Amino acid sequence: MKRRELFTGLFVTSTFALSNAWLWKYAEDTFTPQTQLDPLVIGDISDTESVVRVPVEAGPSAQPSAAPMAEAARTEAAKLDTVRIDTARTDPARAEAASANAAPAVTQPKPSIEAAKVARVELVDDTSILNKVRNFEQEFADDIHLSGDERIIMHSVLARLERAEAFIGHGNYNICSFDYLLKVAERYPQVGAFGPVELDFMERIFFADATLYGFMGEKVVDNLTAQIADRDVAKIKYSGQYVFRGQSEQYYQKLKKDIGDGIILTSGIRSNVKQMHLFLAKTAVSNYNLSKASRSLAPPGHSFHGVGDFDVGKVGWGVANFSDKFAQTDEFKRMQDLGYVQIRYTEDNRLGVRFEPWHIKVV
Repeated sequence: MKRRELFTGLFVTSTFALSNAWLWKYAEDTFTPQTQLDPLVIGDISDTESVVRVPVEAGPSAQPSAAPMAEAARTEAAKLDTVRIDTARTDPARAEAASANAAPAVTQPKPSIEAAKVARVELVDDTSILNKVRNFEQEFADDIHLSGDERIIMHSVLARLERAEAFIGHGNYNICSFDYLLKVAERYPQVGAFGPVELDFMERIFFADATLYGFMGEKVVDNLTAQIADRDVAKIKYSGQYVFRGQSEQYYQKLKKDIGDGIILTSGIRSNVKQMHLFLAKTAVSNYNLSKASRSLAPPGHSFHGVGDFDVGKVGWGVANFSDKFAQTDEFKRMQDLGYVQIRYTEDNRLGVRFEPWHIKVV
């Protein structure tokens, strides 16, 4: 899937027109079980979670329960499951109805990715960047939103990624490559093969110019199908997560030893698959606002979790670890005193990303 030259730049809304003869038809309508896929087992991540491993034989017993996702995204994905567009009978009226159901009208016009292509805005000044970093949950007039057609496709992709994560297992999914994801999706009806329009959408998300969203961080993984070798990852006990062997593993183990049992790895390696999933889910609960999503989560290819960084938190704090509150904990203050805190996204950073005190800068 090395088609970067086709996808560099911005989205073209017409690519996603629902009259396109490639519009997806769901897996249960078109795919039959396959039985010759090696188990997707990468290490042992059974310390803290019950892992659903890919079986050699697909069948009813392999059907997983849905993995958790943000409630709004789950609701929209469920709505999408009711949309069945027969490519042999697609017509503009049905396409318009499907788009209306999946994308409620917005009270004010929003800049689209297509509009950004026509009139590219110069990079915003420091004042504007800082304002967005400090008020990352707000919406701004120049934010970029997905179009109605793009929203429908995104929810189709999200629903399939969620099924894939439940089927493969959370820990293994974190280090799963796109090639392996597609192989599993094609062979197992529990996930269902990605259609051409869905693949096109993911590739465009990956190769888009993130500065158009207001994300000024560098791209650290250029290849969508980049793989993470088994020999390069280390399992972290009681976390369900992996870190890279070498510098990252050593850094975490030293931090853990010095800070104590009150600290835990909350997010380690994230492959392009995992980062794509997280970014799209964040976009779904951000009113389809790619700019707002990128202020809280790096677009796929831009996350340093893919090359060495990791997140830590206070044991028992759950989602509060991914908030400013973590900076007030004794664990964080001790990390600060011992020199572990090298924050990549500071309170007043010019990268367009919210303050992340939990993010450990390794690379």
